[in-house]
Amino acid sequence: MDNEISDSDRAILQQLEEELWLERTRFDRKYMEKILADDFFEFGRSGRIHNRENCLSHAAGTIDAVIPLPNLAIRLLTADVAQVTYDSEVAYGSNVEKSRRSSIWSKTNEQWQLRFHQGTAFDS
Repeated sequence: MDNEISDSDRAILQQLEEELWLERTRFDRKYMEKILADDFFEFGRSGRIHNRENCLSHAAGTIDAVIPLPNLAIRLLTADVAQVTYDSEVAYGSNVEKSRRSSIWSKTNEQWQLRFHQGTAFDS
């Protein structure tokens, strides 16, 4: 298998990850229904497990995240499965929470969908 991801898929995956940190897309249920796979789940930075419906029904709020995402890296696991890793920095007032992030995306019918996500808190 060729582990090189195309420039177009790299750009798409970066955009998809960044859109998860933008209020206009993160809280748009129709958009998120297209992005999250039916079997999506997440291990949140808090340690809690969130399923697809938990994420879709999350109340809209304010997101103050650093974009572009710091230390973004993308690698193919198979021809149609990619892992995206990065650090997130989100401000809640004067408090900034940092996490290491990992997402698993799968490509079906030429569309990428998020299958799994994990956030792990860290101090710099």
